[in-house]
Amino acid sequence: MIDVAAAVIENREGRILIARRKPEISLGGYWEFPGGKIEAGETAPECIVRELREEMDAHVEAGDIITEVVHDYGTKIVHLIAVRAVLIDGHISLRDHDEIRWVTTREMADYLFAPADEEIVSVLVHLHHGKKQH
Repeated sequence: MIDVAAAVIENREGRILIARRKPEISLGGYWEFPGGKIEAGETAPECIVRELREEMDAHVEAGDIITEVVHDYGTKIVHLIAVRAVLIDGHISLRDHDEIRWVTTREMADYLFAPADEEIVSVLVHLHHGKKQH
């Protein structure tokens, strides 16, 4: 099983950062919450701080874990940990992605997410709509 961390970065307007994987890499063309493989001895929050710096030259502050998902892709099983994060500086350079968007949880239905990330979308939609009702 591969342990992976994904950053759920929400801006002041309540929009969440999603990124589309470059066509030539694994799961190319799918949208995801940016992040990457957790290294030995590293926590999920530490991983997203490192991965966002490496993948997007972005500086984030990691928060709490939102949810954890285990997904079997057939060739590998991924344990995906979604971590809330805040973008500290607005500069983003893309390396593993060809596009980013800031979307609402409602707009996420319009995007084709990687299967493990789809489960995070479901949790975010549930959390978002739960807030609105209280």
